[in-house]
Amino acid sequence: MEGYSFRDIIAWQKAHDFVLAVYDKCKNFPQWERYGLWSQFTRAAVSIPANIAEGNKKLGKADKLRFLNISQSSLEECRYYIILSQDLHYITKEDADLLNYKIEGASWYLNAYINGIINNSGIKD
Repeated sequence: MEGYSFRDIIAWQKAHDFVLAVYDKCKNFPQWERYGLWSQFTRAAVSIPANIAEGNKKLGKADKLRFLNISQSSLEECRYYIILSQDLHYITKEDADLLNYKIEGASWYLNAYINGIINNSGIKD
């Protein structure tokens, strides 16, 4: 479809919104975490929409799903980093609640997108 971009995918939009929230919260982490948890958390968060974008132009169903599965894995990794960040008192409960809300939205749309691809017989196997 002409003009169609990964930016049109709601799962990507929700994941991108989550990344922006992660960066906003991580800027308050202690400086010594710059190459530790901060780096791990932001890399995993960025991986979610990046893999949705990369998988978007893959022609085969298996290729698309492989990239989307990587997004799912990175999303789960971020769920843990939210818990760890709160337990280390780098973010507040309110911050964690916000991040959890955003990641839940991204997760729901990502799973719906994946199910749509699985069930779409118009995509090559």
